[in-house]
Amino acid sequence: MRILLTNDDGFFSPGIQALYNTLSKNNKYEIYIVAPEGQRSACGRSITIFHPLFVTPHKLNRNKDFGLAVNGTPTDCVKLAMEGNILPHKPDLIISGINNGPNLGTDVFYSGTVAAAMEGILLGIPSLAVSLTSYDFDNFLPAANFMQQFIEENWELVSSTDGLLNINIPAVNPDEWTGVQITKLGKSVYHNTFESRKAPYGREYYWISGDVIHDNEQGTDLKAIEELAVSITPLHGDLTDYKRLEALNKMFTSP
Repeated sequence: MRILLTNDDGFFSPGIQALYNTLSKNNKYEIYIVAPEGQRSACGRSITIFHPLFVTPHKLNRNKDFGLAVNGTPTDCVKLAMEGNILPHKPDLIISGINNGPNLGTDVFYSGTVAAAMEGILLGIPSLAVSLTSYDFDNFLPAANFMQQFIEENWELVSSTDGLLNINIPAVNPDEWTGVQITKLGKSVYHNTFESRKAPYGREYYWISGDVIHDNEQGTDLKAIEELAVSITPLHGDLTDYKRLEALNKMFTSP
């Protein structure tokens, strides 16, 4: 099996490296890493169109594997990998992550991690997004082990191209996990603040920060993580509101 790894934290981030190190121990996997050369979190599905994409090859642990850092976004990385004829072979699966921090609720609309997996789905490749739900917990190995086991035991589910699976893993030791929950997206409401500062030469700039309020309704990804369960949320790229579509058709269709 050929697996393409990408992320939004950067080529050398600990999450993607832990995932590579775990998967590469299994000789049946051929692994490619095409990831941003640096931090590109919260860039959503943006792509680069006004300047070129520069790439830097990096040698991985095994000769059959392939590594490339790109000065672009996660979506750039997937598009380049799939449409730029740079890979030795077409991948059977794309995994975006392991992200440093959660991708829960409405955050998926900002997430570069989820965006990369969605690009894979749009290009017809089974894709997973995986995140460790803390910015401070630095042990990615349990999450990497979970992903390997999940792929091997659930390939029929994983191999679907109907939509991606957004997986969030509690940032605690595995013996504290309470199981796996299949979830819907929760709702996160941000109350942002913008701190104004001035650069030494006088130009004004802002830092965004603030607080978030989670609606931890039962059955949501947010509630699952609160209960220390692995959350798996199926997502797809069709954003059509079919209820309103039907109502609008009735409103504007001539009798």
